[in-house]
Amino acid sequence: MKMIEAIVKPFKLDEVKDALLEIGIQGMTVTEVKGFGRQKGHKETYRGQEYTIEFVPKVKIEVAVQDSQVQRVLDTITRTAKTGSIGDGKIFVRDLAMAVRIRTGETGDTAL
Repeated sequence: MKMIEAIVKPFKLDEVKDALLEIGIQGMTVTEVKGFGRQKGHKETYRGQEYTIEFVPKVKIEVAVQDSQVQRVLDTITRTAKTGSIGDGKIFVRDLAMAVRIRTGETGDTAL
């Protein structure tokens, strides 16, 4: 099993969610996060004053999947989250040692 974490632009969330649902991904966790990468934030002007916004708002999508689903999920997220401009985000894949469905006690792949 793998845990896939995707950091994407907030306005891409619905598109990514819908695309994942279309390929059969039934659950995900979404968190509003802030951060920066190469873009290192940006400057905004408010009432004539210039401000540096160091941490850019993003959305983190977490999806636990079977090993056989990883590439399809990666392709789907990459395709739907991409705008072609800086700050599109990143995807991280980690090994997932165990999953337990609390309601039934199922473990492993069947808990997903």
